[in-house]
Amino acid sequence: MKLTVVGAGSTYTPELVDGFARLRDTLPVEELVLVDPAAGRLELVGGLARRILARQGHPGRVVTTSDLDAGADGADAVLLQLRVGGQAAREQDETWPLECGCVGQETTGAGGLAKALRTVPVVLDIAERVRRTNPRAWIIDFTNPVGVVTRALLRAGHKAVGLCNVAIGFQRRFAGALGVSPSAIHLDHLGLNHLTWETGVRLGGPEGEDVLPKLLSDHGDTIASDLHLPRALLDRLSVIPSYYLRYYYAHDEVVRELRTQPSRAARVARMERELLRMYGDPALDEKPALLAQRGGAYYSEAAVDLAAALLTGSGSPYQVVNTLNRGTLPFLPDDAVIEVQAAVDPRGATPLPVAPPDPLFAGLMAHVTAYEDLALEAALRGGRDRVFRALLAHPLVGQYAYADTLTDRLIAHNREHLAWA
Repeated sequence: MKLTVVGAGSTYTPELVDGFARLRDTLPVEELVLVDPAAGRLELVGGLARRILARQGHPGRVVTTSDLDAGADGADAVLLQLRVGGQAAREQDETWPLECGCVGQETTGAGGLAKALRTVPVVLDIAERVRRTNPRAWIIDFTNPVGVVTRALLRAGHKAVGLCNVAIGFQRRFAGALGVSPSAIHLDHLGLNHLTWETGVRLGGPEGEDVLPKLLSDHGDTIASDLHLPRALLDRLSVIPSYYLRYYYAHDEVVRELRTQPSRAARVARMERELLRMYGDPALDEKPALLAQRGGAYYSEAAVDLAAALLTGSGSPYQVVNTLNRGTLPFLPDDAVIEVQAAVDPRGATPLPVAPPDPLFAGLMAHVTAYEDLALEAALRGGRDRVFRALLAHPLVGQYAYADTLTDRLIAHNREHLAWA
């Protein structure tokens, strides 16, 4: 089996490689191709990848290249984890929206739109080249904003599934709190990428006992603290929202915090410099503990499970993925991309039936889906007016004066990445 990782110069990659090594029985990778245009970073990451496999006795071969076409040729799956503009662009995404009193974040709000505009055309070009080289390959998208990017891929007819680590993170935490194996936890996970709620936590599968009330009763304080949300809110909602809902439920509080502390991008950039220095140590043959602070926890387990299900049918039968709605949530368009539990096999991902959600959640999903429609149009067709319309539609912006100012700032900060600007 051959897997190709595009954007493999990322400091995330050793986490992924460690998963391939540990979970070789689930996903027997014979050749792992790491593709990235940044030769220096790729050399460091590739060297550590080879040492990780060797340490764990994995027989797979690691190939590094800047040639996407050669790297994708013959691949069974291509994993996308790229960041157009690097951490410098992320730093901008997280700062200039704050000047207008809006959340500065790289996957949602104005910053998320900027990232989508930079990313969608690049990803579609990559996917088209993969299709020309190897039309049977699955594309697994971990590139943010996952919902918009995955929708662009599916609209263009690519064999694609989107992946996020929020659900697997909750699964692992809930399993630890309940003292059970992670595989025993089935989440009733509902929403869009980075806009999700756990409406049930079931033991043993989709029809298992729902222990969410017990989880909230016994561990609500800890869960609320992890989410930086009040325990009383979780009790009133009777669900567990993802961390990203804090940008909506506590918007002004978050803006005040972001204005008084270093950006996440600045902290990550410092961390990445240290990680790359560590990766260059020829004695290092395992992922360093510092990598856990980088983010992307359990990414490798989720990626291995999804790839195994798509390629061999041997992964978990039900997985939380980003895929087409197809009537699952009747208040959203069929071609909307939702993040829910799905049955995954070599034919693709089919969402499981979902109980009608509370209007409190459905309304926000519909609102953000409308924004994503406009964001995708802006990414595909460009133009100041399309950017303005997407920003005006986003619930974290919403006011025309803000949308106007943010449009100009978005274009000014991203001009080098926007072919139409």
